[in-house]
Amino acid sequence: MRDHIRAMRRDPLLLCLWLALLLFAALWLAPCIFIVFTSLKTFGEITNSGVFEFPKELTFANYTSAWSRGGFEQAFFNSVFISFVKVPLGIAISALAAYALAQMTGRFTRPLFLFFLFGTMIPFQVMLAPIFTLVNSFGLIDTYVGLILPYLAFGIPFQVFILHGFFKTMPKEIAEAAEIDGAGHFTRFRRIYLPIMTPILSALFILDFVATWNEFAMALVIMQNKAMWTLPLGLMSFQGQFMADYGGLNAAIVITVIPAVMVYLIFQRYFVSGLAAGAVKG
Repeated sequence: MRDHIRAMRRDPLLLCLWLALLLFAALWLAPCIFIVFTSLKTFGEITNSGVFEFPKELTFANYTSAWSRGGFEQAFFNSVFISFVKVPLGIAISALAAYALAQMTGRFTRPLFLFFLFGTMIPFQVMLAPIFTLVNSFGLIDTYVGLILPYLAFGIPFQVFILHGFFKTMPKEIAEAAEIDGAGHFTRFRRIYLPIMTPILSALFILDFVATWNEFAMALVIMQNKAMWTLPLGLMSFQGQFMADYGGLNAAIVITVIPAVMVYLIFQRYFVSGLAAGAVKG
């Protein structure tokens, strides 16, 4: 810590960067502190105390009230089921596809990779109407499959792009030595590449889980039955019904955010190293 302080004194630019970092951190933390503090206060304390004043008496009644009145039990189950099916399945498909692309040779390899890369450039918002028409034509409206399939379609291209860069940076001598020993592609993938892919797979798991957990627009279009709503849709409904219940509303926000934060905390030690591993261009 002392070395950092001395370095900042010698380098004004480094000091400015640290100050800017602290400023942005404060701007990001301020709404989070407000939401958590408000969710732990009674209605009377909310109206009579300061925005960032710590609760005089912690109360979790807002959480139990929001959970029961908002009907979050079914929405929570829907989000958990969709996320924990879509995210591992998407990562598995992306890893196999990226490995295959990295091993392929020939004139069609580059166009095929560009085809996947093109999928990362299409904002799904402009595709909502065609997606609804397609899902409806298959009779998958208000079904888990009807929502998971579009999620996979828009999530896999980015993951293939990241994992392809990881595979291209791996020394070819490793694969060649395994091939001499008689190992096929699946054996090489499972025993050589998969163990060293843990950091990047963990990073992709975090990014994909948060994106899937918080996704709103596509779920709103496809899940029209309230019993099939995910947590973001349940939060929208709760906000419309209980807008004046500030404690309950902020408690509902915390309930929605906690699972994504827990996933990040579990895998965060792999996050930076994983992104760095996949960001290298092969």
